Amino acid sequence: MMAASFVALVESTGTYIAVARYASATPLPPSILSRGIGWQGVGILFSGLFGTGNGSSISVENAGLLALTRVGSRRVVLISAGFMIFSPSLGNSELFLLRFHLQYLQLYNVFSLHTSFCNLNSFKAKFILGFSVFMGLSIPQYFNEYTAVNGFGPVHTRARWFNDMINMTFSSEAFVAGVLAMFLDCTLPGKDNAIRKDRGMHFWDKYRSFKSDARSEEFYSLAFDLNKFFPSV
Repeated sequence: MMAASFVALVESTGTYIAVARYASATPLPPSILSRGIGWQGVGILFSGLFGTGNGSSISVENAGLLALTRVGSRRVVLISAGFMIFSPSLGNSELFLLRFHLQYLQLYNVFSLHTSFCNLNSFKAKFILGFSVFMGLSIPQYFNEYTAVNGFGPVHTRARWFNDMINMTFSSEAFVAGVLAMFLDCTLPGKDNAIRKDRGMHFWDKYRSFKSDARSEEFYSLAFDLNKFFPSV
């Protein structure tokens, strides 16, 4: 369960960033991202208390729908969720909605959203991007096919909890590609201005603080004056 929560955390982080970009909002400050992850943890806690079969996570389908319709209204999301709840009672409409999901899920790619801020003429940047995406697709494919054929994952020791943790972790494309890209990116020198510019750090430095951009209050303030209890830095 811990491994699944950690994988969902990484996948949700990428979706948070993608949704902010689709909604034409400012890039997520670290404090806002931490706040979203914290509330997701609270949701997982309540899911465990109520005995649900799965934890709470961000909806990738809603992120794809946002990219398709360019509508970021919470009311629209609630209405569409109501359609999803009652659609099974309408027979074949459920298959239509499922087929529609597969179309707009292909519209987003978290990796390619921010490559415009990097220097893609740099061999290092191209290697990190290409290698991480390639391994992010290859390793989970191997784990999934191995499990489908043999009935258990490639990691098969006497400790079942360890097997589940490793097999679950490396079965996620977003997790493998994201962690590998982050590791390779961190191996580059961080004090060289030219390399920092190739990595796009000159753009992200402007949004490291919540108060560095006046528009952050407009996009990320909480309702009902909850910012007093959960301030952003």
